[in-house]
Amino acid sequence: MTSLKFIDLFCGIGGFRFALEEGGHECVFSSDNDPHAQQTYALNFGETPVGDLTSILTEQVPAHDLLCGGFPCQPFSISGKQKGFEDARGTLLYEVLRIAKHHQPKVLFLENVKNYGGHDGGRTLTTTLELLDGVGYDCHHAILNASRFGVPQKRERIYFVCFRKDLGLDEFLFPEPTDEDIAIEDILLPPDDPRLDGLQINRPDTFLASDLPTKRELRPLRVGTISKGGQGERIYSVKGHSVTLSAFGGGVGAKTGIYLVDGIPRRLHPEECRRAMSFPSSFKFHPKHNVCYKQFGNSVAVKVIRLIFEQVERFLQG
Repeated sequence: MTSLKFIDLFCGIGGFRFALEEGGHECVFSSDNDPHAQQTYALNFGETPVGDLTSILTEQVPAHDLLCGGFPCQPFSISGKQKGFEDARGTLLYEVLRIAKHHQPKVLFLENVKNYGGHDGGRTLTTTLELLDGVGYDCHHAILNASRFGVPQKRERIYFVCFRKDLGLDEFLFPEPTDEDIAIEDILLPPDDPRLDGLQINRPDTFLASDLPTKRELRPLRVGTISKGGQGERIYSVKGHSVTLSAFGGGVGAKTGIYLVDGIPRRLHPEECRRAMSFPSSFKFHPKHNVCYKQFGNSVAVKVIRLIFEQVERFLQG
């Protein structure tokens, strides 16, 4: 289809941009408030995203066909029957709404954590849909798990595809799961790779199951624990998928989870996280590992974004 111009809001390290540029579309504006994200984005795309979006005038944002971004989940201060455009003030969704209201791009393509759907008893989602409708969009949303779309990671996220009402696209089908045969063992670095130094976890309070999985499955397969087995202390088989990569969390396996590799528990390396997020092999990393872990935990699975947008392209083409 014809190349679309898109803006990349709350862009992080560019997950949306990698997916959309691969489809031949052009980014005309990017924004993120985090200095580390700006640094990594600049390494990969040769431009530094603008900072605080709340200080950017609507008129300063170039015209575009597509607005995309993973906006943070925040509560609305006003509820009940008072809902309206101003209800979103003070939230970052408001920045999406004001730009969409002014520029009226054909499509809004948004992402958030799975729990957005149930946040504040479901009121956050209901208000979001009403607000998007109020600025002129037919909205469709679904929760998709990256594990079912060729990505070796359990990563459930809610996605919004919103078409400008005059396009007449009041129906949309999200992609069907591909259920590709892929597991953590497919994305591991070679065992003799020097980058793996320091990732192994040797502790006396490690407990492993007596029977380990031999068949691959498209989900995390827990095979042991460290200490009390809290979050970040659970060990998984490489025959399955990773747990959700996270920007936060504690425990010895914080941010990546722990995997039993050649009989020894270890964390994932940032390169393995890149693969678990389906970022391209050309991706350039932030120089600090801890920053890399946080950035991948905050990002989107590139392959899932690409598959959803291929569906958007089909619907736009009719």
